[in-house]
Amino acid sequence: MTQREQALAGETSLAMQRAAQREGLDPDVIREGLARGTTCLPANINHRHLDPSAIGQGLRTKVNANIGTSSDFSNPETELVKLRVLTEAGADTVMDLSTGGDISSVRRLLLGQTSLPFGTVPIYQAAVQSIEQQGAIVGLDPEDLFAVIEEQARDGVDFMTLHCGVTQATIARLKAQGRVVDVVSRGGSFLTGWMLHNQKENPLYEQYDRLLEMARRYDVTLSLGDGLRPGCLADATDRAQIEELLTLGELVQRAWQAGVQVMVEGPGHVPLDEITANIQLQKKLCQGAPFYVLGPLVTDVAAGYDHITSAIGGALAAAAGADFLCYVTPSEHLSLPDPEDVRQGVIAARIAGHAADLVKGVKGAWEWDRDMARARKALDWQAQARLSLDPERAKMGHAQHTTSGGACSMCGKYCAMELVSQYLGGPGRPAEKC
Repeated sequence: MTQREQALAGETSLAMQRAAQREGLDPDVIREGLARGTTCLPANINHRHLDPSAIGQGLRTKVNANIGTSSDFSNPETELVKLRVLTEAGADTVMDLSTGGDISSVRRLLLGQTSLPFGTVPIYQAAVQSIEQQGAIVGLDPEDLFAVIEEQARDGVDFMTLHCGVTQATIARLKAQGRVVDVVSRGGSFLTGWMLHNQKENPLYEQYDRLLEMARRYDVTLSLGDGLRPGCLADATDRAQIEELLTLGELVQRAWQAGVQVMVEGPGHVPLDEITANIQLQKKLCQGAPFYVLGPLVTDVAAGYDHITSAIGGALAAAAGADFLCYVTPSEHLSLPDPEDVRQGVIAARIAGHAADLVKGVKGAWEWDRDMARARKALDWQAQARLSLDPERAKMGHAQHTTSGGACSMCGKYCAMELVSQYLGGPGRPAEKC
């Protein structure tokens, strides 16, 4: 049985217990969320050494990090370095988006080296194989796409982005309205091109029941992809995006009825004043299914700093109810990220997620910030580093300039907390020297 089917039967699996332990919650909270569909627990039956993590309502906002080879750079060892970096930086999940080299070998190598829930986008591998064998993406045989999905499920992939909502009706909306940048989702573009060229319906939509049967067999969580997400602010919340979302809401229900776990992916590039409405709309149309957002990026002009524009949008989205943030790195829109880009992307997304968790009242969020505040009052630099999202960066920042007193070099002997503590007193150990 899938995790959802076990939850519906009133059974609490070991994966549910472990996920609850990580949240500091009773396992019944996870089980009940899975039964309602407001929580998912990606846990492929073939993923050995998985340390499961739950995603959904009332839980800590999770962060995903994307890595993977490209057609220009396909060194698996570099991807292993990125995997180590993202794990150390605190990512909750990882996705392999490889499009270069031996894609199956890269995936299996990464899967064998991580206990994090592991995701993929199967259309990437299917498209690359189609180009190699047929000379073009439009020559893709749907049977080959389903063969790739099953191969990846058999390998132990826990969740898959599948663009099931890109239909002929969605494309018609897109063509009728027009966009500034058309389709920016790579998977969405593959399917759109294939559908227009072959004048056929999306096989992932047309054969959705077949997909559900496959997902149920391995307990793969479907991450229903937003193939027509807006790629610039001017295209946000348009008819094509909403048409796809309406379809995804229907597909969520069908997945639940089949005992399959599901979450929904969302935009994209969205101006600040439309983010909350986008989250509320998704939650309403998809009946509370977990929402996985890329950003959203709140401006189009911050090339090189899009981890920041993404964190701004991600904090607002998660505070409004998004459950899962896909990181964006400084090299977004520019190049394949290197390990340092990966680290910065994870940290920025974690900042956004934690800021939202404070608003959502997630267990332990406020306690963490209060502990940091007490450490700052006590000028306890070791505790401040330990409590930081990035402890090593905190240690390095404090150590780069020495000072003769217990305060940092920003204020030196004029530290407000050190001065006032002489008169107000209160808890806190004596100040340490830098």
